Amino acid sequence: MTATTPTSNRDTATPGGTPALVVVAHGSRDPRALSTVRALLDRVRTLRPALPVRLGHIELNEPLLPDTLAALGGGEAVLVPLLLGRGYHVKRDIPDMAAASPARTRVAAPLGPHPLLVDALHARLTEAGWPTRPAPDHAVVLASAGSRDPESRADTSRTAALLAARLGVPVVPAYASAATPTVPDAVRALTARGHRRIALASCFTAPGRFATQCAAAAPWIASAPLGTHPAMARLLLHRYDETLMTDGAMKRRALATP
Repeated sequence: MTATTPTSNRDTATPGGTPALVVVAHGSRDPRALSTVRALLDRVRTLRPALPVRLGHIELNEPLLPDTLAALGGGEAVLVPLLLGRGYHVKRDIPDMAAASPARTRVAAPLGPHPLLVDALHARLTEAGWPTRPAPDHAVVLASAGSRDPESRADTSRTAALLAARLGVPVVPAYASAATPTVPDAVRALTARGHRRIALASCFTAPGRFATQCAAAAPWIASAPLGTHPAMARLLLHRYDETLMTDGAMKRRALATP
């Protein structure tokens, strides 16, 4: 998804004209979330030292996204949501904040679904004790925050399907709020199908109330939030690059049109 605010004649975010990468986090009252996000951005900066990387929150933590964008003035930026599917924040909150800022912005797609996200989920499960060769009675509950938006749930289901293909076992999506099934409901459904080793894959970007709540309902192992896994840093950069390439292709087509 790409949204572009009106352009201006002011300079871009850097002297060389490179648009800034603005990572848009939700925000959390859990202090571990902010420290995790900052550490993830440090990983991104290590991968691409010349790229200006900024942080903006939708709520609860500073810097808030409008303040981050205001500091860019009329410069260019690509806003990459640190969110794992489509929903109200991606569709409305972030584009509205971008449109109200003086910066020239484009909004990237959320991080999921994508194979790099599955890389991180798989790695976190392996760290938690997931076996190299799971037995037929193994299964996974993919726990995420939840949303009333059907496209958000579709994205989570797609991520679950990609993870199931990677692991070779059933993966059932479940939600901490706003959608069903809950984690306990998903566990009961898998148990009724004969699965005895049910792991929980934490589809959260950082520690927080929902991640803790879901992990507590795991009947066996529970993976840690995705956090600073290297695949997450690569995925942020991929969404940034993807947005710039899409925008460039659209401009080329426009110029070629008589």
